[in-house]
Amino acid sequence: MQLTVVLPAKNEAEGLRRTLPALRERFPEAEVIVVDDGSSDGTALVATEHGARALGAPYSMGNGAAIKRGARAASGEVIVFMDADGQHDPAHIQALLDKLGEGYDMVVGARDASGQASAGRSVANGFYNRLASWITGTRIADLTSGFRAVRADKFREFLHLLPNGFSYPTTITMAFFRSAYPVAYVPVPVAARIGRSHIRPLRDGVRFLLIIFKIATLYSPLKLFVPVSVGFGVLGLGYYAYTYLAMHRFTNMSALLLSAAVIVFLIGLVSEQITALTYRRDA
Repeated sequence: MQLTVVLPAKNEAEGLRRTLPALRERFPEAEVIVVDDGSSDGTALVATEHGARALGAPYSMGNGAAIKRGARAASGEVIVFMDADGQHDPAHIQALLDKLGEGYDMVVGARDASGQASAGRSVANGFYNRLASWITGTRIADLTSGFRAVRADKFREFLHLLPNGFSYPTTITMAFFRSAYPVAYVPVPVAARIGRSHIRPLRDGVRFLLIIFKIATLYSPLKLFVPVSVGFGVLGLGYYAYTYLAMHRFTNMSALLLSAAVIVFLIGLVSEQITALTYRRDA
């Protein structure tokens, strides 16, 4: 089994100085690709000095774009994605590979609460995990982890779905579950990152909020639209009962709420069909 390790990096020269030697020591035969996402600190130079293949970009395209470029360039049957900031220890890669060998198509290194960047991120990620677990019917230990091992051919099927920015782990996880590719989680400790995080709470807060909707629409839109539709329907019927008993009439508000329930349900049906077409595979 040929292995490729892909590290998306933006101004991560210091992190690579710690990660790459340990990676080469553990897996001397592995192909190592560092995708330099428009760095200005010599990230590409550090990568080549340590025997890695550096893929450069003239400007920053985003973490997801770096992942896609690395996946296209990888020659291994199995690809391991890990951060270049020193958080992920190459010593834990073997645990992911061992689990992958049990018949899984993707194995994710799951962080605990101590491995989160902040208390706010920990709460948000915990919410995402519970929401995704409810939608898929499978326990998801860490939806947003960037440390994972995948079978390359399966992963490339979904490159067109991955965003160029953050949240690629969410998209690929839901895509694997939707396509019935088995996914497993292995607990791994995470060290403190080297350098400053590229995530900005104000700018990326809205993006992470959209993850909630992406989780549902990527897997089963009806699980999002049906509860909303039922909610409008219950409000409409409840308000109608109140106005009928109090004023003996059917109001415009009741009509609006009941109409909204029908419209939301129909939109959910259309979304479900669009999602099914998205995952349809040609022979």
